[in-house]
Amino acid sequence: MSDLSTWNLSRTALLTIDLQNDFLHPEGAYGRAGQSSAKIAALPGRIAPLARALRSKGGRYFSAQFTLVPDKDGEPLIAAHLKELRPFLDKGDFAPGSFGHSLVDALHPADFVIEKVAYSAFFQTRLEYLMRATGIDHLIVGGIVTNGGVASTLRDAHLRNIETLMLTDGCAAFKTEVHDATLLSLDTVTKQMSCAEALALIEGRS
Repeated sequence: MSDLSTWNLSRTALLTIDLQNDFLHPEGAYGRAGQSSAKIAALPGRIAPLARALRSKGGRYFSAQFTLVPDKDGEPLIAAHLKELRPFLDKGDFAPGSFGHSLVDALHPADFVIEKVAYSAFFQTRLEYLMRATGIDHLIVGGIVTNGGVASTLRDAHLRNIETLMLTDGCAAFKTEVHDATLLSLDTVTKQMSCAEALALIEGRS
């Protein structure tokens, strides 16, 4: 695996996973259900400087956003296992175009939004098309949760021979031990560094 220091930054994109109001905002679906997390809430502020720096070097910012597609009656098409795990999810949550579905203000706007219906940002989405169309070869990945959408996306990128960098403190899980175990399990799949380390490398490039 090559290193961020050697990547062409104009062919690199930051990809965040699920940093949306319904997950992070106090008035979003998870906030209303008391499912908020301080570790998760801190991510946008940590990632935003990196997004700005990468864009200033010609790179892109992609936001992959979990989506519950509304049926004709407005009720979300939601998998049975997810409904059992998150029974508070209701009509209007994560609906395309809604406040809850939107990227959080600290990171808004992304260059491109990728709607996704499963963990991975690659599964049945337009991500690969957008990468080809915009000349992106490398991905810097952060978001939530470390062991879910982030890990699935990184593994799918690895299967496609797409080089990635995982932001170790730019992603989070609801349990610290789960986050740490996931970092260890992905050590052979992706390069890893902190947001501050990645930012320093990007800002130091001409």
